[in-house]
Amino acid sequence: MRRLVLALLFAATILRAQDYPLGPDSQPQNEVAKGTVTQYTLAPGKFYPGTPHTYSVYLPAQYDAHKPAPLMIFLDGSGFLRSSERAPVVLDNLIAKHDLPPLIGIFVDPGILPTVSDQAQNRYERIFEYDSMSDRYSRFLLEELIPEVGKKYSLSNDPNDRALCGVSTGAVGAFMAAWNRPDQFHRVLSFIGTYVSMKGADTLPALVRKTEPKPIRVFMQDGTQDHIVPAEPYGISYAGSWPINNQVMFQALQSSGYDVKLVMGQGGHNMNQGAAILPDALRWLWRDYPNPIVVHEPEAMNEPGWDPIGKVYSTVWANKGWEQVGQAYPSITGLASDKEGNVFIADPAENRIYKSDPDGKVTLFKDHSDGAQALRVGPDGRLFAGQGSREQIVSYRRDGGEQVVARGVRATELAITARGTIYFVDATAKSIGYIDRSGRPRVVDQAGEIALPTGVGISPDQAMLVVADAQSKYQWSFQIAPDGSLVNGEPFYRMETPDTGWRLEKPETAWMTGAEKVMEDATGQVFFDTPIGIQICEQNGRVSDILNPPEAGEISSITFAGRDLNWLYAAEAGKLFRRPVKVSAAPVDAIVKPPKPRL
Repeated sequence: MRRLVLALLFAATILRAQDYPLGPDSQPQNEVAKGTVTQYTLAPGKFYPGTPHTYSVYLPAQYDAHKPAPLMIFLDGSGFLRSSERAPVVLDNLIAKHDLPPLIGIFVDPGILPTVSDQAQNRYERIFEYDSMSDRYSRFLLEELIPEVGKKYSLSNDPNDRALCGVSTGAVGAFMAAWNRPDQFHRVLSFIGTYVSMKGADTLPALVRKTEPKPIRVFMQDGTQDHIVPAEPYGISYAGSWPINNQVMFQALQSSGYDVKLVMGQGGHNMNQGAAILPDALRWLWRDYPNPIVVHEPEAMNEPGWDPIGKVYSTVWANKGWEQVGQAYPSITGLASDKEGNVFIADPAENRIYKSDPDGKVTLFKDHSDGAQALRVGPDGRLFAGQGSREQIVSYRRDGGEQVVARGVRATELAITARGTIYFVDATAKSIGYIDRSGRPRVVDQAGEIALPTGVGISPDQAMLVVADAQSKYQWSFQIAPDGSLVNGEPFYRMETPDTGWRLEKPETAWMTGAEKVMEDATGQVFFDTPIGIQICEQNGRVSDILNPPEAGEISSITFAGRDLNWLYAAEAGKLFRRPVKVSAAPVDAIVKPPKPRL
């Protein structure tokens, strides 16, 4: 009897919770100019081969073809066109009130791969498109859908003018498109989002907390009865609790300083509340337009009890981002710095090495460098370089004079100790080599557990060698023996990895973690360049911070430089960038004992 009463009470609560009437802004108004909605079909492209996409375009009555228009993309787009959601009516009314700019709405449905036979089932792409953590869907939007719409209408390229909206799994798709391309999208509307363990979205809150905030504004909504029954008040989904995970996601965004709002209703997994609050959600998302959305430090940073340990803003400043140094180069494969704060830049495509002083002035250091790519400065101030094509390591004096250090070695990355001995990576042989002070090379690690060694770095106390493995999420720490041998190796550092990546330009690396370069600061933190950004590991092996790359793409090299070695430099797509940081590196000719790590 008691169960029956509880069930009846719960049913009554659900009925009341789902009573979310549409307000005046969702009703057609006679005096308001009406926009038009036109349906199109996007032909199959490279990201979802063989799969067409149906989409509709809402064109506001105020559209001016001579002025690029803001745009908002609605995933599961046909759902927002229904009489229960009425997105075009809402847009008409809010644009007429000047609560929204006269934006173009793009309502796109997930693709369906048609079968070749009536006896077979179609392949439905929705989960693959929306629930994935990779950048495939964002690239689909940017390289296929938006350009196709842009052939018909004038669209803005400003990320501040671009918004995304999704429901359920579509909310994850909308957020991930902005997360992967914050240079293109700055606004996200998330209704009843599935931030649970389906295809990786449950990992987002932790990733948000670790990653340097991006200029994204997020409105979130969910209901307390989303996948809830009386006997299981914390969720019936195999993937986790949807209401709880929305709150966890909101807390992560809030703690990182995002402009985020969460509205929790009493409904289930439906758009009843979402449709009712759609006008207010859009107002909040586009408020203060056209003022740009920028990154702010969390408000809690200035309150008692704030724990700065392991926080992004213990390393960088919100208002001191990346700045480009000098021109663009055909390629940059290596960076190195000396104790005066100069940065050396390897451009093997042009067979040159450049030098940038601490003020950012770039000059040619060495012409005809024979493809020098891996660079490192030794304790005596000489610049060392690996010349892979000639299978040798050379050094350069300050005047550019060249001397062969070791022959018969293929060095794709270098690290030099304060004593002047050299560790190098041979990516072809998948080995770590060592060159003593007399110039004799030998292999100190080969055919071990490291799948693809790509980078090496030395701890500030000269006691440990860190080896990057581009094929594994685990990066290695070795103790350096008195004779230079590597002993007591462990897969010590655990990295965050991209979901799968969609590296059309480099398909051979699509499933790799991509960690390549290694640098350490004076406290023993290790900096790795990876496809998702510069990952910073504490001495204890945990990733605490992930710094965003300067632009959308992959970093090819990093180093510390500047007069106090407290500027972080990064190379990406042939460009050199730098930003000030709150940490500094140890000088190359010094031995610095780092503090005891947190355990």
